[in-house]
Amino acid sequence: MLRLPSPLVSTSWLAEHFDRPALRLIDASWYLPAMGRNGRLEYKAAHIPGAVFADLDLLADETAPFPHTLPAPEVLAARLGALGIGDEHAVIVYDGSGQNFSAPRLWWMLRTMGQAQVAVLDGGLVAWQREGRPVATAPGHYPPATFTPRFDRTRWRDITAMRALIAARDAQVVDARSAGRFTGTEAEPRAGVRGGHMPGARNVHYASLVNADGTMKSPAALRDTFAQAGVNLEAPITASCGTGITACAVLLGLDVVGASHTALYDGSWTEWGSQPDTPVETGP
Repeated sequence: MLRLPSPLVSTSWLAEHFDRPALRLIDASWYLPAMGRNGRLEYKAAHIPGAVFADLDLLADETAPFPHTLPAPEVLAARLGALGIGDEHAVIVYDGSGQNFSAPRLWWMLRTMGQAQVAVLDGGLVAWQREGRPVATAPGHYPPATFTPRFDRTRWRDITAMRALIAARDAQVVDARSAGRFTGTEAEPRAGVRGGHMPGARNVHYASLVNADGTMKSPAALRDTFAQAGVNLEAPITASCGTGITACAVLLGLDVVGASHTALYDGSWTEWGSQPDTPVETGP
C-alpha cells in the first residue's frame, strides 16, 4: 500500500505521486447555502485530473433529522466502495474552498471507519491551480472497490455522550463556528436553533488554523492558536460546529499537532441548539 507522509500532503507531494495506481483522489467540496457556491458544479468546471466527486450530503444518513449525520458503517462502506475507495488504497481528499473547509470531513469519516492511509491536500484546489498545475473537466472514475468498515467509536460522540460530558465537565469541547455564532451575537443560519455555545466550550474558528494562502499553519503556530483559546492538547477534546463539517478541520489541526484523544460531536450545534432542554451559554 502507498504510505502517506502525514495527515496533510502538499501539492508538490501529490504531483510527484500522481500516477500511483493505489492512490485515490477525491474532491469533497461542500459549501454553506449562504456562500452561493455548488461543489458539484465547480467540480464539473475544473478539478484535479482523475479525481472523483464525493457529495457529503449523499454520504450521510438520509433518515436522520440533522444534516451530515454519519450513516451506519456498512452503508457508508458501500458508498465509499462505489466511489472506488477500497481497503488497499491511499486516499487524498481536497476541496475548492482555499481553507481546507469540507475535505477534512471526509478525512475524518475515513479515519473513523478504519482507513489509516488518508490525508487532506493542503490548500486544496486553490493551491493546486495557483501553482499552475493541470485541471480537468472530464469526470474521473475508479472501478468499484471493497471497503471494510472498522468503526472506531472513540472518534464519535452523540448527544447522549455530550450531555454526560457537559454535565460532568470532564472533557473539553472546541467549537469551530465563528465568534459571533459562538457568543450568540450572530444569528444561526437554521430556523429553530438557538445562539450561543455549550457550557465550558472553547472557540477555535476553523479559518484561524490556516495561513493567508489557505494552507495549514505550522505545528508551532497551531499549538499557539489552541493555547490562546485555552485548549489543553494533552486532555481529551471533542470538536463541534454547525453540522459536523468544519469541526473536522479542527480535528485535522489537532491531529497535525499530535493530539490523540479527539472526537467529533456529529450532531453538533444544529442538534444541541435545537433541543428544548440542553444548556446553552452566550458571551465569550
